[in-house]
Amino acid sequence: MARETILVVDDEEDIVELIRYHLSREGYQVQMARSGEDALRLIQNQPPDLVVLDLMLPGLDGLEVTRRVRRQARGGSLPIVMLTAKGEEADVVTGLELGADDYVAKPFSPRILLARIRSVLRRQQVPWVDQQGEAEPPLEMGGLVIHPGRHEVLADGEALVLTWSEFQILYFLARRPGWVFTRTQIVDAIHGDDYPVTDRSVDVQIVGLRKKLRSYGKRIETVRGVGYRFKE
Repeated sequence: MARETILVVDDEEDIVELIRYHLSREGYQVQMARSGEDALRLIQNQPPDLVVLDLMLPGLDGLEVTRRVRRQARGGSLPIVMLTAKGEEADVVTGLELGADDYVAKPFSPRILLARIRSVLRRQQVPWVDQQGEAEPPLEMGGLVIHPGRHEVLADGEALVLTWSEFQILYFLARRPGWVFTRTQIVDAIHGDDYPVTDRSVDVQIVGLRKKLRSYGKRIETVRGVGYRFKE
């Protein structure tokens, strides 16, 4: 049975109860919050393992909650699955840009939501491994160190706060410096073949990643008409 704690943030009582029921049946511990402010207090005081977050909240909306969580050192890698009636591509891109790990549009199937939650949690728990199943060693490139086991990136000795997706993209590109990957290849490698993310969302993730890497961001090159590569 699952043991992880899931924080469900939504101001619609029936939605919260529906999700709580299905999560509890799967063995998850469930926390509930009706507003963005309540969610931030719970994340600060009783950090969950994953957050299911509605965008259309009273007071602080879901995007602002995501933004504030990502600013916190402890919240930098906290998985967030956005759940909202907003289903346009622009909203997906905005959520991913702020660091959401996945995005499910209302109306939703509880089974699909549970599958997405399990997938995100699984990705958090499984480090990169080689073909023999052994955890791969850290990559060291000048002053940049990427440690897959610790899910840690150091730039000149300073730890950077990356989202799960940003880390995975960086490590995927840096493992094969000089190789060019299309946006589709990046999405497939990071999230699997059926992940509903557009090419545009990859561009957004790359923009955010370059900023966080500061001077090392220049090592992620755009190959016009093809995709991206990590400079050798």
